[in-house]
Amino acid sequence: MLMLVRMAPRLPLIFLLMIHGVSSADWSVSYSHSHICALKDSSVIMSCTYTYPAGYQIMRVFWTKNTGKHNVLSGDPEYSQRLQYLGDKQQNCTIRLSHVTQKDEHMYYFSFTTSKSEIWIGRPGVSLTVTDLQVESPERVTEGDSVRLTCKSSCTLTDRATFIWYRNSQPLTERRDTNNQLLLQSVRREDAGRYSCALHGHTYISPAVHLSVTYAPTSISVSISPSGEIVEGDSVTLNCSSDSNPPAEISWFKGGTFVGSGRIYSISKISSDHSGEYKCKSINEHGEKYSDAVTLNIMYPPKSVSVSISPSGEIVEGDSVTLICSSDSNPPAEISWFKGGTFVGSGRIYSISKISSDHSGEYKCKSINKHGEKDSDAVTLNIKSVRCFSSVVVAAVAAVGVLFGGASGAFVMYICLTKRTNRRSAMNESAISDPNEDTYTALELKSTTSDLYDTLTVSETPKSDHHQMIT
Repeated sequence: MLMLVRMAPRLPLIFLLMIHGVSSADWSVSYSHSHICALKDSSVIMSCTYTYPAGYQIMRVFWTKNTGKHNVLSGDPEYSQRLQYLGDKQQNCTIRLSHVTQKDEHMYYFSFTTSKSEIWIGRPGVSLTVTDLQVESPERVTEGDSVRLTCKSSCTLTDRATFIWYRNSQPLTERRDTNNQLLLQSVRREDAGRYSCALHGHTYISPAVHLSVTYAPTSISVSISPSGEIVEGDSVTLNCSSDSNPPAEISWFKGGTFVGSGRIYSISKISSDHSGEYKCKSINEHGEKYSDAVTLNIMYPPKSVSVSISPSGEIVEGDSVTLICSSDSNPPAEISWFKGGTFVGSGRIYSISKISSDHSGEYKCKSINKHGEKDSDAVTLNIKSVRCFSSVVVAAVAAVGVLFGGASGAFVMYICLTKRTNRRSAMNESAISDPNEDTYTALELKSTTSDLYDTLTVSETPKSDHHQMIT
């Protein structure tokens, strides 16, 4: 419908038409679409045509929003840079409006003036609605499930619209089609991201929505900081890395014993007691997994250094004695042996075969590695002589020999030597078969007296009670 406005003089419309001999059918404005739904930031074409009676000359054409002369779009700063008139002053009144926004939602009319000062406003005009695109998607989906995303707008877009999908601002070229839905079958964790959609041929892209894919923990590992050698007293941090969604809870174990929680497990002033294998467990609502174990090998100087004697108990001349040095250290220590302040040997075990009184004294070991050294407490070797006869006993034997004859004295010595032999047999089961071991009988006593007594010499003086023993 057209509305005719005569500027002056004001006469009824019916009278004006009768004077000019024309009908309202000679005046018309036709719009291709009475309602247009445009995508935000797109360009809109409002197509129209108009007619007027012969004999009239078109002086001015323009578009307005709402009605009224003062709403001319070409004079509005908000439209002047975005509006382009594509028509003419004969029949075509089409315009293009670019970069539309929600502020552009109005009724729009084409208007023109003639040489006879009439202003014609074409009704009912064009209603413009501006819409955007929104992606509808579940916020979270479990790995392996299927998910459907929908690109929606507030009004119906053209049936031939081609949709383009984006993930993390990168187009999914394999998903360009006329369907406004994106179907992800057997979703993977790699499918997580920010999804948006657009119409092919338009610059506008919908706001992105985040799709979260949940899954059980994977790729569990432990790192040690600082790397390299760890020395007692250092501070050490174990870091558990875990790929999971939602984020996993972390537990720490030394061997099979729970020792802490959280992604980071810190040990300040580490000691040898902290040595061992550590691993972390990552767990969320979808499952759990352990890391491989890592070993903390703590280096420390020697400690708990001590010496033990084998065999324990009384040590008699001729015995074999072993001193053993025990030391706790990492790396293993080198062992040195000292008698008094004199170095006598190396190695964890210090052995003395056929010990003599010369070996008596205090012994200790020194344990040393690159981190430090420590001495053991000293142990004392007290060596007892194997000789049966002190000078007093020798004198007594000599006296018995004078009184009772040589056979009686020899019998006393036989008893002593037998005790010696028995003691050796108890300490060394192989003593009897040892060719170097002397075993004596009463019949051999006279011929072996000098060997048995070592340097012992007994002199008999029948007419006197005087006995002399030289050792």
